Amino acid sequence: MLVVSCRWSGPDVRRALAFLTPLGRAAVPDARTMSWFPVVGALIGLIVGCVWWGADRLWPPAVAAGLTIAADLALTGMLHVDGLADSADGLLPQLPRARRLEVMSEPTVGAYGIAVTACVLLLRFGALVSMQPSVLLVAGAWCASRTVMAVAARALPYARAEGGLATAMLGGDWRPVGLYGVIAAVSLGAFAGGRRTEVAVAAGLVASVAVVLFARRRLGGFTGDVLGAAGVMGETTALVVAAAKW
Repeated sequence: MLVVSCRWSGPDVRRALAFLTPLGRAAVPDARTMSWFPVVGALIGLIVGCVWWGADRLWPPAVAAGLTIAADLALTGMLHVDGLADSADGLLPQLPRARRLEVMSEPTVGAYGIAVTACVLLLRFGALVSMQPSVLLVAGAWCASRTVMAVAARALPYARAEGGLATAMLGGDWRPVGLYGVIAAVSLGAFAGGRRTEVAVAAGLVASVAVVLFARRRLGGFTGDVLGAAGVMGETTALVVAAAKW
C-alpha cells in the first residue's frame, strides 16, 4: 500500500523555494527538496493569481494580463522560460542526441527557442485576457507543473553523462509526491470553477508529461531545461483549456 508522507521540513522547503524562485538564499537542492515542489508551485501560483485578481480591478484586462505574466517571470527568475527556449532549440530540430545536449547548454537562443517562447507567451496573454481572474486555477496549474517536475526527476534517468545541477535531486520514490501533487492540483482546479477548471488543470498535467516523454525519446532522459519546459507548457495548456468556450 502506498502511504503519502509529507512531514514539515523547514530546510527542504527553503531549498525548494530558493531553487524555484529568486527568493531566499541560494541553497544546494537534494532529493528531499523535490517533495516540496508541488507546495512551492501552488504558493507561486497563488501569488501570481492574486496579482492577476488585483491588477484586473485597477487596469483593463490586457494590462492585467501583462502584469500577471511579468509577475510570474519575476517570481520564477525566468528559469523555466529559459528552459523552454533551450529545450525547443535542442529537441525540435533533427540533430544527433549528443548535439541536442550541446545546443541546450549553449548560452544563445536560436530560432526554435524564440518562436516557441513567443507563441507560449502570446497564448498565456490571450488566455488571461479572455477570462475572469481565478486565483485557484493558477495555483492548481502551477502546482501541477511542479508535480510533474518532481516526478520526472525521480522517475527518469538524467540525460547528461557528466551530471549537472539536477543530479543532486535524483533518487527517491516518485509515487508519494506524484499522488499528493496530482490530488492537490486537481482539487484546486475543481474548487476554482468546477468541471471546466478541473479539466484544465488535468490537461496541463497531460501536456507536461508529454513534454517529458518527448524529451526522454530524444535525449534518453531529462535535464533541468526539460523540467522547466514541461512546467511552462503545462501551465499554458491549463490556461488555454480554461479559456475555451465551453
